Amino acid sequence: MSDFVYLASQSPRRRQLLEQLGVRHELLLPDAGEDSEALEAVRSGEAPAAYVQRVTGLKLDAALARLKRRGLPPAPVLCSDTTVALGRTIYGKPADAADAARMLRELAGRTHRVLTAVAVQAGRKRVQALSDSRVTFAPMTRAQIASYVAGGEPMGKAGAYAVQGAAAAHISRIAGSYTGIMGLPLFETARLLRELSVRF
Repeated sequence: MSDFVYLASQSPRRRQLLEQLGVRHELLLPDAGEDSEALEAVRSGEAPAAYVQRVTGLKLDAALARLKRRGLPPAPVLCSDTTVALGRTIYGKPADAADAARMLRELAGRTHRVLTAVAVQAGRKRVQALSDSRVTFAPMTRAQIASYVAGGEPMGKAGAYAVQGAAAAHISRIAGSYTGIMGLPLFETARLLRELSVRF
């Protein structure tokens, strides 16, 4: 039994979602010398679901190495990664405002998938889950896109939007896990933590 987990994520939303479940957690963030962005590189022809699960596994491996290197007390380590996909096209975090506007123009008026993979390891046991949701954007004018991008919200977000932010004004339909779209599917996460006997 463990009464806390290490969260290997810089996302404040994932922290909030774990708090919503009542899971005690400590952050296990990358060292200054770690290139965590490099782990997110897409392989040629890689399917979105395979990509997000592979990246989550790599992030978990890096976090476990970090735990060992720092000599921290043992506890389960939780990692998660989210990607947005239109067909087989993967939309990661936008490089800049122009890239964010391009992504939103392509997503506007269409339905896309949001895939969030979760992986937790305790000792030698690793468990994982994949949340697959669908989000429909209403058509957006160039002015609406420009206004949303100018607010700064798209930066650092897969697909250049945050479902819990101002983008909600343009989302006409959601099917699947709202918390999965936010970045940590709570139903699946709770199931994995119970499997590893984490108290919450």
